[in-house]
Order: sequence, then C-alpha cells, then structure tokens
Amino acid sequence: MNLHTEPNVTLNSTSLDTIQDPANDHAISLEGISLRYRIRNDRTRSLKDYAIRRLKRQIRYHEHWALRNINLNIARGELVGLIGHNGAGKSTLLQIVARILKPTEGKVRVGGQVAPLLGIGAGFHPELSGRENVFLNGSLLGFSHQEMQEKFDRIVDFAELWDFIDAPLRTYSTGMRTRLGFAVATDSKPDILLIDEVLGVGDIEFREKSSERMKDFFAQGTTILLVTHSLESILELCNR
Repeated sequence: MNLHTEPNVTLNSTSLDTIQDPANDHAISLEGISLRYRIRNDRTRSLKDYAIRRLKRQIRYHEHWALRNINLNIARGELVGLIGHNGAGKSTLLQIVARILKPTEGKVRVGGQVAPLLGIGAGFHPELSGRENVFLNGSLLGFSHQEMQEKFDRIVDFAELWDFIDAPLRTYSTGMRTRLGFAVATDSKPDILLIDEVLGVGDIEFREKSSERMKDFFAQGTTILLVTHSLESILELCNR
C-alpha cells in the first residue's frame, strides 16, 4: 500500500461465511459484494509528514469503489473465466473469494478447500531458497511440515527446478517463480482453485503442462475461477 491510498478493507480470514455442505450446489456465492478504497487527495513528502498531518486531521480523501454490487454464483465443478480491462477489479474479486480481503458490503460463501494462485510468487520470500519457500507456501495453504515433506519431490519434479531449488528465490526468473508457485498450489486437488494471470507466464511447455493439470482437476470435479487476458485460454479451458 502506498502513502496515497488507504483501503477501507480488513484483512480477515475468519469473518466470511464458509459453507462445507456438500448438498449445496454452489462452490462460490457472492451476494451484493462491494469494496471501497479511500484515496488520498494530496501527497506527503515522508512518513513523518504523513503521520503529523494525520494526527492534525489534515489528510483529505476521496472514495473509490473497486467493486460495486457484484452478484455471482459458481456451481461446483464449473471452470469459469473472468475477463475485463486493467483495473476492472478482477484480482480484487479473487482476493475476496480467497478471504484475503473482506468486502465493504455483501456476503461471501465459499464451500470447500481453496487453493489460491493470486500472482507471481505470492506468498514467497525473495531471500529464502526455493526449498524453504515450498514449505513456507505450503504452510500458508494449511499443510503441515510432514505433509509438505511428502509433497516436496512431486512439486519440484513438476516445476522442473531441481538445479535451482536451493538458490535464493530472488535469483529466479519470473517463469521459474510462476512454475514453483503453480506446482505448490496444485500438487493436491483442491475443491476450489483460484488462478490470477499466471498461465500466460513462462515457456510454452510449462503452460501446456499447467493447462493439462487444470483440465485433469476439472474432470475430477474441482471448481476453477480463472482470471486472464488471454481469450485463447478462456475459449480452450472454460465452460462459462
């Protein structure tokens, strides 16, 4: 967050409704979802200047609605593509479904285990090695250290990163970070998979392998919500 934008949102993974009822047809249900940011009207020279002006109540804001009154139901087992121009709120919507952001208004219901892949290297630390980041990211997804030990070889095999797995993540290319993140998030079949603009990154062979894994998950009943600017991927993969 920069000094000029203050989100009127709360980081909270426990306040949203979560449904685990297998009889419910909806994997994701959004009712009247809106999210509001407060944006600074003026600039400050430093954090100290900002703090002083805020204490004096000299900071002025205007509101920006990133999302307004979004209603969406996604059935279990659907593969839904979400498209729109830059700044339309696609990534924000995924973060709300993933329970990273709490909406200003509305209700979110998510049924099942969610595996979010919301950006290149999300949940990774650049100074840790690839190996350490596998375990870090796995813990953020709710897996124990022992479970990640059992998964580790499969993850590195899929990402094809054995030669670099003990190097710091800051030395990885964008494609390498994407491969590792995708491999961690998709090693086990989740109930719901959220993917944000990562299939277009990396070499052709890995994109094809990633698409095949998504197709396999879809065939096994995983609900997938895909954000991409690639209409080719939408047409190839999505059923809505």
